[in-house]
Amino acid sequence: MDWRSVKFDWNRARAFLVTVEEGSLSAASRALGMTQPTLSRQVAALEDELGVVLFERVGRGLTLTPSGLDLVDHVRSMGDAASRFSLAASGQSQSLEGNVCISASEVDATFRLPSIIANIRREEPGIEIEVVVSQEASDLRRREADIAIRSFQPTEPNLIAKKICDINIHLYATPGYMERAGNPAPSNDLSGLDFIGFDRTDMLIAALNETGMVVNQSNFPIICKFQLLQWELAKQGSGIVIFPQDIGDAEPLVDRAFPDQDPILVVPQWLVCHRELNTSRRVRKVFDLLAVELGKD
Repeated sequence: MDWRSVKFDWNRARAFLVTVEEGSLSAASRALGMTQPTLSRQVAALEDELGVVLFERVGRGLTLTPSGLDLVDHVRSMGDAASRFSLAASGQSQSLEGNVCISASEVDATFRLPSIIANIRREEPGIEIEVVVSQEASDLRRREADIAIRSFQPTEPNLIAKKICDINIHLYATPGYMERAGNPAPSNDLSGLDFIGFDRTDMLIAALNETGMVVNQSNFPIICKFQLLQWELAKQGSGIVIFPQDIGDAEPLVDRAFPDQDPILVVPQWLVCHRELNTSRRVRKVFDLLAVELGKD
């Protein structure tokens, strides 16, 4: 191979790729942690190096030119190779100092991780912890996180997963709200009860119906995907919310709405890590500490 023929800067190629993936210069600059003018200069410099125009402006947006379309698949392959290289190199690290990124849901990040992170920092002060809070599953293969706390078992063969526990999910409300509603039994007429839902789909309704509770869309006057707001609304007496048993039972402002009822759902909790990162001492250390702490009753 004639290495002298490769005359472009990888950082500039990365700037091009991330701009394509993120859809705009502003989003790409945020993803790369640089200013938008710096990113724009890198893309322009790549165009000069290659002697082609990669983007054209359409209104306030960017559209790939035919040359950009031809080249983007090649640079995407380079990005995947760079990610694999970074994963392999990280997996060889034997240092207990450095960053470990954990991906977690809103509930896990708010209620379960703070004490665990404090313990990790006390035991291993050289390990820095970064937390990505998202209801979506982070892509561990693309280094969006090193470790993920998930409610499902991954199927990708290059991921290592450990089941931590099963989490019971119950319905919670303030005693005052249930008293105003007449403290109905789950099998009674529930048309007067207000539940706090995630969306307008029937998934939660179907889950409740399977337990013998007859509810429909009219029982869901409040919709919100942000679980922490759902929780605060329930604590204020605005309705009934589904929440994990360990968190709900520990909150003095609410009780189980139907104390004798079995869990509405049972959700598994998995700890997931990329196979190559599992050979990194600091990632392995955090993985093991998370497994112990999350597995406690």
